[in-house]
Amino acid sequence: MKQKFVLTLIVISLMGCDEGIKETNQSRIQGIMQEGTWRISYYYDTSVDETAIYSNYTYEFDPSSILSATDGTNSFSGTWGIIDTDPFVDTLPDLNFNILFSSPPSFAKLSANWKVIEATDTKVKLSSTGGSNGGTDYLTFDRK
Repeated sequence: MKQKFVLTLIVISLMGCDEGIKETNQSRIQGIMQEGTWRISYYYDTSVDETAIYSNYTYEFDPSSILSATDGTNSFSGTWGIIDTDPFVDTLPDLNFNILFSSPPSFAKLSANWKVIEATDTKVKLSSTGGSNGGTDYLTFDRK
């Protein structure tokens, strides 16, 4: 009985050690977004391609959750963050990529709890379903 207890403790200890070493999708994507500047290469609002509204801006994702957008003349600030909705399963669809701009109205349209579809070191694709118009929106960031 004592051996079984000791074996159980060893197994639990080893499982705990692995967690500290493994990088999660959440921390990986947060790190990727905080590196350099980004641009919106695609924004599809249910049935309309609205990329042109946002493509002239560069976006910076600050570690303190500040999201900045500038086109050299106009600058807007919002917030961003990534939340893992299921910490027991490390998959992209379980991540909410939250963006919030309070103004101007065109940037407020980007405010949503986006689902991560794909994430590489140079591209992050997001989707959001059920917004104000009930359809699916798509947003893609490319590293500049």
